Amino acid sequence: MKLHEAPPRIATGAFILHTGLQKWKGDDATAEAMHGMAGGVYPAFRKLTPQQFLRLLSCGEIVTGSLLLAPFVPTAVAGVALTGFSGALLGLYARLPGMRKPGSVFPTQEGTVLAKDSWMLGIGLGLVADGLTDRRCRR
Repeated sequence: MKLHEAPPRIATGAFILHTGLQKWKGDDATAEAMHGMAGGVYPAFRKLTPQQFLRLLSCGEIVTGSLLLAPFVPTAVAGVALTGFSGALLGLYARLPGMRKPGSVFPTQEGTVLAKDSWMLGIGLGLVADGLTDRRCRR
């Protein structure tokens, strides 16, 4: 990891790891709410129980956060993980009713919770580009 990559990797990695650890201990109400929201957009999740879904989401966040924080993980790999994770969250934003103002990409008050994940997509894409560019420059 290069010095200029550390701030975005640490900031996003710590945030995502923390939320993953919190979800690991999530109660039934949290599991049901998150499962219902995700299952409405991604039908494959409907096959899981709410607690199974919450554990799966928690594991995904823990792995993604850990990949970002681990200095030995190549930047492009960490960036791909973050891009995939944030892309799935933005899929919720794009497809859940009431998240965006009618005819707009801009969020409603309720949609701000998911729209803010766009910064993670930007960081992820930047890390991928940086990792791939750095690799090509070494050749």
